[in-house]
Amino acid sequence: MCPNEKEKSNVRQILLSSYNSLLAPKVKQECLDAPIVAPKEIINGNHTIRDCNNFSVWFIQFSILLQRNLKERKHEMFNYLRVFQVIAASLLAGFMWWHSNYHDIQDNLGLLFFISIFWGVFSSSNAVFTFPQERAIFIKERASGMYTLSSYFMARITGDLPMEFVLPTLFLTIVYWMTGLKPELPHFLLTLMVVLSYVLVSQGLGLVLGALIMDAKQASTVVTVTMLAFILTGGYYVHKVPHLMSWIKYVSTTFYSYRLLIHVQYGEGNRISSLLNCTTSDYYRSSCKFVDEDIRGQIHPLISVGALLIMFVGYRLLAYFALRHIRG
Repeated sequence: MCPNEKEKSNVRQILLSSYNSLLAPKVKQECLDAPIVAPKEIINGNHTIRDCNNFSVWFIQFSILLQRNLKERKHEMFNYLRVFQVIAASLLAGFMWWHSNYHDIQDNLGLLFFISIFWGVFSSSNAVFTFPQERAIFIKERASGMYTLSSYFMARITGDLPMEFVLPTLFLTIVYWMTGLKPELPHFLLTLMVVLSYVLVSQGLGLVLGALIMDAKQASTVVTVTMLAFILTGGYYVHKVPHLMSWIKYVSTTFYSYRLLIHVQYGEGNRISSLLNCTTSDYYRSSCKFVDEDIRGQIHPLISVGALLIMFVGYRLLAYFALRHIRG
């Protein structure tokens, strides 16, 4: 016969009392004496975390969660379909812009904007599923006191960083040397830094929308619409954005990354303007127009870097606070 609720409560109280009087002091002492070496059982007890609420326990939780995250994410990030998608897109872009002429500003700007579109959508669309897919497990483990929210969150975003860098680096290595971008190593490395920064910011956008909405389908729809707005106001398709919509470009991840990519290739536009002889010849009239509208007189690159840095930190802080309000 199954025990009634009163008997269950009595048994629980006896076990709890025995734990607090006999085991808890020993576990606490082990945590303090050996902060680096941590058996997996340390994070499995609800009261263990309460008794060893210090940095060493936090670091133990972080380390174990980080290992778990790396094991889970490497299969997801590097599955053959995703790798094929990136390689196929890079080869397609490489052949479409095969050794394009440096003077063909319109073509090269199109390539730079394509890179912005691809990695903005790719990164945010993948990141938006992170927290909705883990919601059930996250709520269950948090309710049992297995770890703190900060250790879980830091392990998640830290574990994603190295894996988020691999595919963009592979993509740009293929595209850059197949196309007509500046064939110089410093410019390649600067372009890579911009792309990787943009990937992290776009990932943060996906994380915060996923954490706020916590429904995979709805979050995917919202991130698609958001990226569409960012792309349209990014500065390539429309130069004279209506005042009602112009504010969007100042919160657009695409706008700032596209500006930086242009600056890496063309600087202030003086050299390309001189090469095209824009002041004395009408032959390159359309190209000179692109120089004036897309290269000259743009915001300072430090402003773009600062904006991306604020977004990188801000999106992750918003995601963290959104997770704090999740209830089962």
